[in-house]
Amino acid sequence: HGSVTAAQRAEAQTATLDRAAALGIGSLHECGGPLISGEDDFTGLLALAARRPGPRVVGYWAEALTSAGEAGRIRELGALGAAGDLFVDGSLGSHTACLHQPYADGPHAAHTGTAHLDAATVTAHVIACTEAGIQAGFHAIGDAALTTVVAGVRAAADKLGLAAVRAARHRVEHAEMLTPEHIAAFAEFALTASVQPAFDAAWGGDDAMYAQRLGAERARTLNPYAALLRAGVPLALGSDSPVTPLDPWGTVRAAAFHRTPEHRISVRAAFTAHTRGGWRAVGRDDAGVLVPGAPADYAVWEAGDLVVQVPDERVASWSTDPRSGTPGLPDLTPGGPLPTCLRTVVGGHTVHAAPGRPNE
Repeated sequence: HGSVTAAQRAEAQTATLDRAAALGIGSLHECGGPLISGEDDFTGLLALAARRPGPRVVGYWAEALTSAGEAGRIRELGALGAAGDLFVDGSLGSHTACLHQPYADGPHAAHTGTAHLDAATVTAHVIACTEAGIQAGFHAIGDAALTTVVAGVRAAADKLGLAAVRAARHRVEHAEMLTPEHIAAFAEFALTASVQPAFDAAWGGDDAMYAQRLGAERARTLNPYAALLRAGVPLALGSDSPVTPLDPWGTVRAAAFHRTPEHRISVRAAFTAHTRGGWRAVGRDDAGVLVPGAPADYAVWEAGDLVVQVPDERVASWSTDPRSGTPGLPDLTPGGPLPTCLRTVVGGHTVHAAPGRPNE
């Protein structure tokens, strides 16, 4: 952070916003925090996005609170909540995601990763945010980290009441190593699972990084999108850029063609999680669809045939029958071309037009 000048930072932020617009992205969630970047980086991005045509930016500042009175600082920064990368654990790649059972390839036989927050700290943070009327959120990848989050949120709900915690729409970033008990708790507490399907595309399967770290059997449990949707958990897809690139249609494809077949969801469900899901994650149920009264954000795409793709073609599905009237989406079969963005409109204003296209 200290080695980057204000001008360099603004240039990088502008390039990122322009790239997002060119990919048909109308809204970005910025997960900043004292362990990620400086306050000037965070506030500078929010100010830049507000004064120029381009994608909207919703900010989260990952600073643990101990009382509702501390929420004023979060609001002063322009953040919607004290959420995002508030680290409960680390990552699987670095052997720092916190696990109940040791890594298969850890630095020593008993290595289970790193725990940054305990359940009591999670409880205090969720209570403070709920009472202040802002969102809380955590970075949690390993099963032990997710157990800590669930225990903390449950204790907060025991004190404040389930309805208050559900209404606050707290969120968990990544939420990869979920057990059935975790999924049930996410549904109970209305926790948004902010997930990154590109992680599975890059590291899933029986011979990639997840399997190396966890063994193939545990690796197959990761990123259970179908189970989350069946349980009614709010699902929002993202990229965690720059960990994986901004790539909206690639993200939808990765969810629909998950490397573990039982975790696949339909292209329509993935599309919804990557459009309406992002808006719902910030508390807006009226957005992410083209209806009167919704924000006039949309993209125009060049694509091939529109089809209805479901997770398992061996299973007869009424939605694939033309008589059902289910609207089609681009064919995202792996290996094929992804749609090309011709125009991106945010708030009724064109913020990107493909070269050679009129900019009205």
